[in-house]
Amino acid sequence: MSGQSPDMESRPMDIKYRPRVYTSATVTEAPLASRLGEMLVKAQLITDPQLEEAINLQRREGGKLGSIVVRLGFCADQDIVSFLGMQYGVPAADLDQWPPIESSVIALVPAELANKHKVLPLQRSGNVLTMAMSDPTDIFAMDDVRFHTGYNIDPVVSSEMGLIRAIERYYGGSSALKLREKESSRVPDAFPEAEQSAIGQALSPFEDGPDEALDLKGLEEELSGAETEYESVDDEDNISAVALAKGSEEAPVVRLVNMVLIDAIRKGASDIHIEPYEKNYRIRFRIDGLLQEVMRPSIKLKDPVTSRVKILAKLNIAEKRLPQDGRIKLRVNLGGRQKVIDYRVSILPTLFGEKIVLRLLDSDKLMLDLTKLGFEQESLQQWDRQISKPYGMVLVTGPTGSGKTNTLYSSIAKLNTVDVNIMTAEDPVEFNFAGINQVQMKEQIGLNFAVALRSFLRQDPNIILVGEIRDFETAEIAIKASLTGHLVLSTLHTNDAPSTISRLMNMGVEPFLVATSVNIICAQRLVRRICVKCKAAEPHQPPAEAFLKVGFTEEEVKRGITAMKGTGCEVCGGRGYKGRVGLYEVLEMSETLKDMILTGASAIELREQAQKEGMITLRRSGCRKVLDGVTTIEEIVRETVL
Repeated sequence: MSGQSPDMESRPMDIKYRPRVYTSATVTEAPLASRLGEMLVKAQLITDPQLEEAINLQRREGGKLGSIVVRLGFCADQDIVSFLGMQYGVPAADLDQWPPIESSVIALVPAELANKHKVLPLQRSGNVLTMAMSDPTDIFAMDDVRFHTGYNIDPVVSSEMGLIRAIERYYGGSSALKLREKESSRVPDAFPEAEQSAIGQALSPFEDGPDEALDLKGLEEELSGAETEYESVDDEDNISAVALAKGSEEAPVVRLVNMVLIDAIRKGASDIHIEPYEKNYRIRFRIDGLLQEVMRPSIKLKDPVTSRVKILAKLNIAEKRLPQDGRIKLRVNLGGRQKVIDYRVSILPTLFGEKIVLRLLDSDKLMLDLTKLGFEQESLQQWDRQISKPYGMVLVTGPTGSGKTNTLYSSIAKLNTVDVNIMTAEDPVEFNFAGINQVQMKEQIGLNFAVALRSFLRQDPNIILVGEIRDFETAEIAIKASLTGHLVLSTLHTNDAPSTISRLMNMGVEPFLVATSVNIICAQRLVRRICVKCKAAEPHQPPAEAFLKVGFTEEEVKRGITAMKGTGCEVCGGRGYKGRVGLYEVLEMSETLKDMILTGASAIELREQAQKEGMITLRRSGCRKVLDGVTTIEEIVRETVL
């Protein structure tokens, strides 16, 4: 066992135990006492009910038991420090009473390393660095610091809360962090100090099935323990993966990425766009369907930010020539409420660097109640009637980001009972559902929709969901499945419901197969809702002719139409809109429509017949929502055509 610090006698603190220098070889020699909670109860510092309350809080929010006991006011921080020393058999130090630490000693351990492991260097003597830790048995932390500094580590134990306060005191708190530590690290005023402090809630990556929720306070701690393994590979341009990784771990870069990820959640964004250009670098959020620029960081941050995102998404940071896709899974504590957010990461090489798009998948925003999506009453009745049939094909169409996945998930959630076998083939699987067998497509190994569908038919399914019909092979298998006693739900990319028929036949599907297999088609769009807090009548109402041109009927115009708008408030961020609602065009297949398909009718003819039979078009669905004061004329004109 290596050396004791020669000047330990001169320590200004009351060190109660003889120090020992820890290495990974000797750490197991530290005597471990019984659990801290039991020790505190035995010492009559807390009661059994108080211990039970602290343990229950720990299970809900995570964190160390000692910190929770102090936070609840059951015990003093100094008592925890003393008992930690007895528990681990090492000296105990009260950092709130520790004399000022020399700046040269603090400089030995970088801020990100101190925050990552919750350690603080106290003093140096020869080749021994005395370091305060909340867990002196953490050999990974000691090895990391020893590797970085070159010193042997002499651990002393301190409370976690005391360490957090001391680290904030010596390295700077979250509200004081300005991201101006380097000229290249300047962040625009998109995140003022008050907002940075609010952002400093809890954010930490975790693997599937974490045992505890992390409840870390302060932006510095948001990615504590977030190191992700990756393979260092140099590309043809001799880019050093080690250098890229090191740059991505700089404290300003970590904080910038954290703030972007958290602020996107707080502002209700669905996507984050991080885009490099020749002379500037910008970050945009897609909020309620529209992109909004939120900041323009320095162009020098381009590579470090990209590397940081790649590390979090477990991607190859040295590969800059090929597109990459990954996923970041975060547990967030915002406003005292735990939630899990998935970020679907797409990285694409562009002319001036790699563009990053992160799609936020927030299960709390997944609306599984069909009645609240925006269906008109008659359209919803048609949809419920057709998805309740034992076989046939149900199709949802629309562009990317129009809410197709939400509609399908809501439908299968309604059908998900113990007596049916539901199987889904998705690319990617966006949300997990209990009782539904979901399969992730992996094109690189040959697992595509067609292959998955063939396997599904041997798995005794009742209901099959196919993420998307992209080609003839997938369409053919899906249609055959729908004709052999299975209900098949899927999506297509078409502009409206009638043109879906033409799209299937253009893929090579025979008209008689389309006519006999398809039960119903739903085309949809998403438009922004008027903010309910600042909703008011439009001061300058459009003339009657304008309403008629938009698609309102003469009867509606005669009755009187009041166009509404949002004036802008703190709830909607001054935009006048908050949230989105769906517009739906539901085409239920009648015998007449099936006959027209068999005779080769065009999409226009099918549309005219469907409207005669009562189909509500996308534009009419929008007009109804304008009449109800849900959205504006500008929104329906932007998303639909007559």
